Amino acid sequence: MNETDGLRYRRLIRPQIITDEPQAPENKSSSYSGKVFRVTLVTLAVSLLVPLIGAMILLESPVEPQYLSFPEPPLMCEALEPNVKLRQAERLFEGQLIGPESMANIGGVLYTGTADGKIVKIEDGKMHTLATLGRPPCGTQKDELTCGRPLGIRASQNRTLFVADAYLGIFEVNPFTGKVKVLVPTQIPVNGKSLSFVNDLDVTRDGRKIYFTDSSSKWQRRDYAYLIMEGINDGRLLEYDTFTKEVTVLMDDLRFPNGVQLSPNEDFVLVAEMTMARIRRCYVSGLNKGGLDLFVENLPGFPDNIRSSSSGGYWVAMSAVRPNPGFSMLDFLSQKPWIKKIIFKLLSQEALMQFIPKYSLVVELYDNGVCKRSFHDPHGVVATYVSEAHEQDGYLYLGSFRSPFLCRLNLSEV
Repeated sequence: MNETDGLRYRRLIRPQIITDEPQAPENKSSSYSGKVFRVTLVTLAVSLLVPLIGAMILLESPVEPQYLSFPEPPLMCEALEPNVKLRQAERLFEGQLIGPESMANIGGVLYTGTADGKIVKIEDGKMHTLATLGRPPCGTQKDELTCGRPLGIRASQNRTLFVADAYLGIFEVNPFTGKVKVLVPTQIPVNGKSLSFVNDLDVTRDGRKIYFTDSSSKWQRRDYAYLIMEGINDGRLLEYDTFTKEVTVLMDDLRFPNGVQLSPNEDFVLVAEMTMARIRRCYVSGLNKGGLDLFVENLPGFPDNIRSSSSGGYWVAMSAVRPNPGFSMLDFLSQKPWIKKIIFKLLSQEALMQFIPKYSLVVELYDNGVCKRSFHDPHGVVATYVSEAHEQDGYLYLGSFRSPFLCRLNLSEV
């Protein structure tokens, strides 16, 4: 017999530590609850992510965004130093005017257009409807196509109103009788392209030439968020001759052309190219006639309407700002077309508007395009969604493309 045959192995017994504290029993129910929570959380995440990913893959985006590039926005300092001067404005006719985009004066009477297709006359603190351009029903964005949506409005020296309606075209309106005459209907294409989004206008002193913008031949006003995010260059500046009845294209390939303003000498027209945060210039008379150049670029916001100031310069209302320091969503997305596509697969235009900061900004430019001063309302406390700054008798009237009021700022107090 081998020596090893007699060896026996014993299992080692670990010593137990004896303490005075009672041993806690294992909590099996707690472990079970944790597992249930984790499974529920994972299930919930999957139930949310799967439809989201499916929508991102299967749904078509309504826009085909273009790649755009912007320089770094100008610093908000010196003439652009943030302030709260727009909060000194007073609201007028709150709840009675919806979206008074633009304004014009004949003497002491103020005229504006509203979101429900009306041309409104304001005199001695009272308001009444002067004219309607389309046909009812009115009041919702879906009705705009037939009801009309007055945007730019001007008064000529012969005391006639001219109105740019986004859907219906260019109109002449008698400010006393309310009689309406169509000058440029949108049903007739110009150079093979439809007038889908007539926006702003200006008229020469003699009333012969009307300069106006068509923001897009693809998108209508009710789809303006698509136009901004897509960045398509299908906008134009046009000229209408009231004598010959001819419409001429002066500039094309513009990205959301918006506000229009003739120079004091009427030798050039300024055009706000909103998507590109700049203002273009088109010479319409004199030695430079037919010439095109940049009046100012890299603005601190995306320009809407342009109007003359009493100092010989120009008031420019910003539809949205490009804060520096700060974050501009439109600048961020400009080089990321794929993100824009996803956004519009998941969000409506109205939902997207909730992400646009209510920062109101109006700047006054010298006649060479340099910023002279600026008025701000950083959180839109008083003035919101400002579309135009119209100067009259020492006051600055602030229009809006969606707010239910006008604002009036006393310039002597700021």
